Amino acid sequence: MARYSMTDFVRSAAQRDRGEGFFELESDRMLEVNLQGHVWTKTGSMVAHTGGIRFTREGVLEHGLGRFLKRAVSGEGTQLTKAEGSGKLYLADEGKKVTILNLQNEDIFVNGNDVLAFESTLRWDVKMMRKMAGMFAGGLFNMRFTGVGMLAITTHFDPLALAVNPGQPVFTDPNATVAWSGTLSPSIHTDLSLKTFLGRGSGESIQLKFEGQGFVVIQPKEEVYFQRGSGGD
Repeated sequence: MARYSMTDFVRSAAQRDRGEGFFELESDRMLEVNLQGHVWTKTGSMVAHTGGIRFTREGVLEHGLGRFLKRAVSGEGTQLTKAEGSGKLYLADEGKKVTILNLQNEDIFVNGNDVLAFESTLRWDVKMMRKMAGMFAGGLFNMRFTGVGMLAITTHFDPLALAVNPGQPVFTDPNATVAWSGTLSPSIHTDLSLKTFLGRGSGESIQLKFEGQGFVVIQPKEEVYFQRGSGGD
């Protein structure tokens, strides 16, 4: 067990300015936002801040009636908070690992629960995973980001990015799937033999199939994003 004097502990755990810009990793599980203006964050993710920063919960219709209706129908539970002002903002989400993506006119889909923060310069929308309405009750909608700006996502432990190439589809567990490139559109793949062998309750019998050219990000832990509905027989 590590033992420190008070001085040594404060020195070893002290905040360090790495000069990396708007978003930087204070540690692999904590994001530092060097705020001058405003940023969108996952509600409840703020753990500390300095300076003059105001926090405003996302308004019901702040991002348009269309997004509000999608969330109402889908049960998409991602809640956002706008942080405005000047100072340092520290964000974390249940000790999950933080990854910063710097989008350069690229598209990416991210599970809403895994979005920690993003720059206001990014365009985003709530998108439905098509052809899945009868398979799952909830978990059909994800957030799509496009444009130029930084996006911070979280994963349980280290993420793994799998390349998807034409003629070489990738199959993933929906509950371990974090994100995928905007060039891909996942579809449902049902492994009937596995379903029969393991029983109807098996998560492995329902998979996401990614085809085309791009990548898909998974994590080494299953979270219950997708609940099978009655139409999954």
